[in-house]
Amino acid sequence: MKMSRLFASALLVVSAFSHAEEVAPIKGTNYQSPYCGCCKEWVKHMEDNGFKLDMVYEEDLTPIKIKLGLRPEYASCHTAQIEGYTFEGHIPAAEIKRFLAKKPERMIGLAVGGMPMGSPGMEYGDQKDAYEVLAFDKNGRTMVWSRHNQ
Repeated sequence: MKMSRLFASALLVVSAFSHAEEVAPIKGTNYQSPYCGCCKEWVKHMEDNGFKLDMVYEEDLTPIKIKLGLRPEYASCHTAQIEGYTFEGHIPAAEIKRFLAKKPERMIGLAVGGMPMGSPGMEYGDQKDAYEVLAFDKNGRTMVWSRHNQ
């Protein structure tokens, strides 16, 4: 009996420590069409990588994209706002984490224009298009943040 109580107590302590070490998810909001399947796949990718995104479904995302400072040439099918920054399209979660850690001066977000095959949420067999993740500022100026599938 004493051994089982000791074992149960040890499990309780280990369980408490493992929960204390869990990292809180990075929270944000994702705006997308209610009909887009690849957006749902991108959100799953984000959740698998420590993000918790509230979903807002809109028929017309253009006003949201304009309000968040996104230029049409960098548009994709969904737009997320996380910690006050704008993230457009199929950006890998690791790039968003790196951006949030660095908080580059002047930049208000990242964008992957279009819907490149092989980007998160756009996986299709072994097809992988080369694409760039662009950092952008409020004036529409960009810099290459990272390159993928080159």
